[in-house]
Amino acid sequence: MERIALSAPETEAPAAEKHPVSATMILLPLQPDEEPRWAWRTRLRADAGAGPNARLRLRPQLTMAGWSGSIETAARIADKLVDNAARHGTPFGDGCVGLELTLFPGTDELLIEVDDAAPEFPDFETVACGAPSGRGLWWVEHYRARLSWDVKKDGNGQVVGKTVQALVPVSWGESA
Repeated sequence: MERIALSAPETEAPAAEKHPVSATMILLPLQPDEEPRWAWRTRLRADAGAGPNARLRLRPQLTMAGWSGSIETAARIADKLVDNAARHGTPFGDGCVGLELTLFPGTDELLIEVDDAAPEFPDFETVACGAPSGRGLWWVEHYRARLSWDVKKDGNGQVVGKTVQALVPVSWGESA
């Protein structure tokens, strides 16, 4: 599946020329071409407990996978992404959102992906900019993970939702 991210444009257009969607599409190089060394996925009920549920499920999975990064940091990021999908996204027909974890050989970076059925992400640039906002995604920036999103398509190329991604480095520093 080709990954496409939406990011803020390089220059700001005058107000009269602004399009309602102020984003540009770029190829998203978050996933290396090589096979992951480990992957896990699950579906979580899109309710008030979705974020904490993600955190509880992620910890033993990353421990068993032998990830060398901060499992608590990854758990917090997954909590925020899943909680955001449950609160602001749209659950799939089964009332769930998807959570997928992937570890890559070489770098041992962790890719956290959360899927929901809403194909748009209003104000992505604003909520992902690193300033505290109502959606909690500033935590992703706080932990020095890279945040992106793309449209999720089925096997026939039909848009079925979106995927929000956070690429978590093995070490994130001591500032948190």
